[in-house]
Amino acid sequence: MSSPRIADGTRVSDYDFALPESLIAQQPVAHRDGSRLLVIDRNSGTIEHRHFRDVVDMIPAGDALVLNTTKVFRARLLGTRPSGAPAEVLLLKALGDDVWEAMVQPGAKLQSGKMVTVAHDFHVEMLDASERGTKFVKLHATGLTGDAIERHGHIPLPPYMTRSDTTDDATRYQTVYAQQAGSVAAPTAGLHFTDDLLLALEAKGVRRADVLLHVGAGTFRPISVDDPREHVMHEEWYQIPDATAATITSVKARGHAVWAVGTTSTRTLESAGAGGRVIVGCEGDTSIFIYPPYQFAVVDHLLTNFHLPKSTLVMLVAAFAGYDLTMRAYREAIAREYRFYSYGDAMLLI
Repeated sequence: MSSPRIADGTRVSDYDFALPESLIAQQPVAHRDGSRLLVIDRNSGTIEHRHFRDVVDMIPAGDALVLNTTKVFRARLLGTRPSGAPAEVLLLKALGDDVWEAMVQPGAKLQSGKMVTVAHDFHVEMLDASERGTKFVKLHATGLTGDAIERHGHIPLPPYMTRSDTTDDATRYQTVYAQQAGSVAAPTAGLHFTDDLLLALEAKGVRRADVLLHVGAGTFRPISVDDPREHVMHEEWYQIPDATAATITSVKARGHAVWAVGTTSTRTLESAGAGGRVIVGCEGDTSIFIYPPYQFAVVDHLLTNFHLPKSTLVMLVAAFAGYDLTMRAYREAIAREYRFYSYGDAMLLI
């Protein structure tokens, strides 16, 4: 007797695909809203090719546009070990008293008690390892450590960008509406918006609703299992202001829709609204992992970038649009040479 067939889209390996390196965007386009926009109609299954600035025409008055206002900080610290060999510390989360959770390289060489020199007045002391393979470190600086991070830290570009950060990245790897520092990766769907686009949407009557989710390095961490039920999702801190909760409740009550900008906004809203809960102002840590099958409770439309193969993010998109349609859209994007990943083009699922 043959084994029962496993449905497509239920295994992590189903989300593997070949992507030419030439399609991995290394630089942003000249103008934020000049990116291409692949539009997927989930009801008809049709795919349309537009430009990002067209979103103004596509979002109706009365609907809510949800933005993640997190800000990327200079989390990447480059320094030297006592031997003079290079070392890298990626700050993840402040724990108090200048102690941070971090990822360090080379991990085997940076044992407890070792010191990394970032500058003559800025050092990083290795403490204990955490249960999930990260490191606890203590920052030692002349003056405020926050000032030292800002002076000596680098913008933490994703590992698939094979270059060092530049002055331009300090602004372009940041949304125009970024407010509170705390992310080690940008909420990249929002990188396409300009101030003028946001003003045009406001003038049209689209209601803006801000949330906050600080993006952690786990967003780039590959899934090491094939059964998504066995994957332990990284935790990220989020906050939904009372005003945002009131806006979403009002929009839904009037029969209008919620447009989430990015997977981070989506995870924030669904963390708060899972199980049909009423959205209220709240904050906390979320480790929600959205993959097929999943019933979305809050988000009606999703704007996102193109994501890494076998990532939690592409699985979220498949949960929203369906596995077959998502993978067909990715194949079409590759065939039409869309730009992929953080500085790449965008996808709108309606």
